[in-house]
Amino acid sequence: MYEEVKEKFKIIEEKLMDPVLMSNQKELIKISQEHASLKRAIAMILELEKIANNISQNNDIVNNEKDEELKTMAQEELSGLGAQVEKLTEEIEEELHPASPNDKKNAIIEIRAGTGGDEAALFAGDLFRMYSRFCERRGWKLELIDSNVIGIGGYKEIIFGVKGEGAYGLLKFEAGTHRVQRVPETEKQGRVHTSTATVVVLPEAEEVDVEIKPNEIRIDTFCSSGPGGQSVNTTYSAIRVLHLPTGIIVSCQDQKSQHQNKEKALQVLRSRLLARQEDERRLSESSARQSQVGAGDRSDKVRTYNFPQDRVTDHRINLSVHSITRFMDGEIEEMVQALKKEAKAETK
Repeated sequence: MYEEVKEKFKIIEEKLMDPVLMSNQKELIKISQEHASLKRAIAMILELEKIANNISQNNDIVNNEKDEELKTMAQEELSGLGAQVEKLTEEIEEELHPASPNDKKNAIIEIRAGTGGDEAALFAGDLFRMYSRFCERRGWKLELIDSNVIGIGGYKEIIFGVKGEGAYGLLKFEAGTHRVQRVPETEKQGRVHTSTATVVVLPEAEEVDVEIKPNEIRIDTFCSSGPGGQSVNTTYSAIRVLHLPTGIIVSCQDQKSQHQNKEKALQVLRSRLLARQEDERRLSESSARQSQVGAGDRSDKVRTYNFPQDRVTDHRINLSVHSITRFMDGEIEEMVQALKKEAKAETK
């Protein structure tokens, strides 16, 4: 059962033990990624073999045991084991053959306030908290890369990384324009307002995925702004990177040093370039990114958060869930799994 996969994993483990590999960092990273990618599949394959052994033992009892009570217990256990085999087999196939080669990667998420002024910025902050709580529930690590905070606590823009097995493969369905309908904190007359925030989800790119040549970028420094320590507005620690071939600009100012800001900015740039390469395989880069970001206006939406009606509706699959407070507290698993299931069905 999955002998080829187990043999491949064995070969990769042997390669990792080769001292020669240590002198080739790029190859070491590549082999290590392959090892990590197969490790989870191997664990599930071993679990599947264990269940198959249990099924064989129970079948033996059903066919040969004279004690009727034992036969009944074995038969009942068999029905449950069969369901486990079906579910585990599906998960193994998904692990070995993901819909996209980037699905197993970490993710970088960019949230920007759209239509609605300060209320849109507050909603962007609420979305950031929602994803933070979701990542916490899954045991994923969240890392702030850059942000532009407004005075009342929201974000004009916030960029953060999510490190966890399959983070991009699940979170990529969050991309698009999110619309909120509620009475803003800034509204004195109790009227319901509609605001938006856009979400972009990128696969985190390693240096082995995308090579950025020094002559392809221009790096500028400037003073950090916003809340912070003594260095804010006094030292040129913030970084702006321009990728000359594409015109993509990435800024980063939230890290403690110029070097750290540069590393984070290049990380985001690599991820945007990787996403661009993936988009170009399907559509032109501009239309693919437009499908994620949209214009940010009220009519261009993938999901609506309706606070007066205590309802969240995803318009791509016409699914609504209630208890919006719990949803905004990170309980979005039902929604993202439904989107993933729908996407998988469309590819069949």
